[in-house]
Amino acid sequence: MSRKTFPIAVLLALLMLGVHRTPADAAAPDAAAVDKAFETLKTYDWGQDRSTLQALDGAVAATHDDAEARKNLETRLTAVLKSEAPRAAKDVVCRHLSLIGAADAVPALAELLTDKDLSQLGRYALERIPDPAATAALREALAKTDGLLKVGVINSLGVRRDADSTAALTALLDSSDQQIAAAAIAALGSIGSAQAATALGDVQNKVSEQLQTAVADARLCCAERLLAADKKLEALAIYKALNAEGQPKHIRLAAVRGLLAATGQK
Repeated sequence: MSRKTFPIAVLLALLMLGVHRTPADAAAPDAAAVDKAFETLKTYDWGQDRSTLQALDGAVAATHDDAEARKNLETRLTAVLKSEAPRAAKDVVCRHLSLIGAADAVPALAELLTDKDLSQLGRYALERIPDPAATAALREALAKTDGLLKVGVINSLGVRRDADSTAALTALLDSSDQQIAAAAIAALGSIGSAQAATALGDVQNKVSEQLQTAVADARLCCAERLLAADKKLEALAIYKALNAEGQPKHIRLAAVRGLLAATGQK
């Protein structure tokens, strides 16, 4: 039987959590030890002995190739999020759900997004859960948050490169909160679609002077992604627009390099 490859990002995350065996090599953890780990989570705080939680780390690793075990563990972890467990315990849970979480974990994680103390934990997991429900939860949180919480949600949508958020993010480009506007600019650059590029181009000279360079940088990101997707005409239009008087030197140099790349020159 061939040995399946486990994603490198997941392996690195497991190592950070203290799991030193690969999932394929991990033996099924002792059920009593796992139960004890969940009991520890009820009162766990940073700085406390983490040895009891190693059984939980091992349980996560052992769910590779075992969908039923993964689902059962996801259910138990999600229950901790709904409990009165300390923030440190929920941090542990969110890190594990970022590895094994699926659609069923999303509602509980979404509840964290409006909590000033837990929002970052929820976003960490949702950014990494591949199910579309995770992206939808982040998108829906845009209307439920403000200030720094909204900035965080915007950043996560950028990480997800959620094209369906383009219109909502575009509406935030003229926000009176400069941090929100800046986050929306960066997220649109990460999405990198033609629609995102158009939205950024439309506000290039309308945003505050402090944000104009950020818009130009984001447009360069869009051009790079469009060029990588073999949409040369769209990329060329952006590079030509940015190679103009009034743009900072580093923007013009990047635009020139982009023009050369798009036209097959070095």
